[in-house]
Amino acid sequence: MASTALVGTGRRPYRGDLLADAAVEVARRRAGRRTDESAPPAPAPAEEQAAVGRRAAERLVRIIGGDHERLLPEWLAAAAATGRRVPAYALPELLERGRRDRSIRVHLGVLAGRRGRWLAGLDPAWDYLLEEPTGETWELGGAADRRAHLRALRAADPARARRLLESTWERETPDDRAEFVEVLADGLSMDDEPFLEEALDDRRREVRQAAANLLTRLPGSRMSQRMAARVSACVSVTGQTIAVDPPKECDRAMERDGIRPKPPRGIGERAWWLQQVIARAPLSIWGGPPAALLKLKIPDWDAEVKAAWVRAAVLQKDPEWARAMFGWDPIADLLEALPPDEQQELAAHFVKNHDLDSQLIMVLGGVSSHWREGLATAVLRKIVKVAATQPWNLGELVKLAGEHIDPALFLLAESYSPVEPIQQVAALLRFRADMYKELVP
Repeated sequence: MASTALVGTGRRPYRGDLLADAAVEVARRRAGRRTDESAPPAPAPAEEQAAVGRRAAERLVRIIGGDHERLLPEWLAAAAATGRRVPAYALPELLERGRRDRSIRVHLGVLAGRRGRWLAGLDPAWDYLLEEPTGETWELGGAADRRAHLRALRAADPARARRLLESTWERETPDDRAEFVEVLADGLSMDDEPFLEEALDDRRREVRQAAANLLTRLPGSRMSQRMAARVSACVSVTGQTIAVDPPKECDRAMERDGIRPKPPRGIGERAWWLQQVIARAPLSIWGGPPAALLKLKIPDWDAEVKAAWVRAAVLQKDPEWARAMFGWDPIADLLEALPPDEQQELAAHFVKNHDLDSQLIMVLGGVSSHWREGLATAVLRKIVKVAATQPWNLGELVKLAGEHIDPALFLLAESYSPVEPIQQVAALLRFRADMYKELVP
């Protein structure tokens, strides 16, 4: 080919299309490998689901394009709830985002439809989609489908779900076993205790940790009682004083019960073991209300004991302890132990009495959406107050308010104050209200 091109086809005939073949050769050399001569892929299968409406699809494109981009997970969740799929032209960008952001994958298995899964089979960068739920059954589905099936069955019949898991337990992969155990959190009862106790002997640490976390929520479990005995051996309450002598070692029995022997950097071994033992022991062993216990004197290991109480309230989802410990250490994780109404009430009180800083932002980030009028009004009031003195400090609070306040309250925000940050919140709430309206089938 090269010699023909140099001397010309008149002097050296060439069979074929010289220019076309030369173009292919140039591309081949630039690519550094032979061109793919395999057969083209089969066409994408026909879709079974209807796509979202035109307006909803247009809003999705706007969000992907950067218009209130942080609303993408909310749009996807709302769209998935309708049982519809995204339009085909949005799939490449969504699949690429899912590659970088695992948090949006949970709904893509359904929303991407059959064409999305076809695309995922063609590009290794997108094949994560093939592991997301599609609606298949326990017997036929992948890991994500089986988790979804188990979760639905657990909500309807907890005992049947556990028996189903027990029937296949020995054949499950270690990763699947850890995630299946976590599904048992819904509907958890002492009926699950024998199965979870056996799971403490699993070879995989994540499985043991997941089982121990659930057993911690069962004060009558054998593991909880073992933890109570360990606390009794190292802590005593006398009058107005709590005396503490942390464990001197972490033996194999403690490790089996979920105690991790190696502490994080900056924490001593005994302090680490003490915190974990207290966190996994039933809170009832302290024999009094948490508000009263917080007033007792702890001459040594005070911070460690109270940090363990915080962790215990989170693990055991105890509302009374979560309420009390939030007053000592207001962290978002404690709010998860409270019902949504109380979460918002506690957060509203915190907003009223706390300056705008990173801690306030973290607390608000832990409150379940959608914020109703009480919390919404407290946040709007805070925005107006800060706008008069530190308007440059409002960016994240304005975004949180617009993303988490119930979008039906956009008129309340619009009329609350004419200041620009409040109107930004109102505009975002109206954007979300329109978003939900467009997704109605």
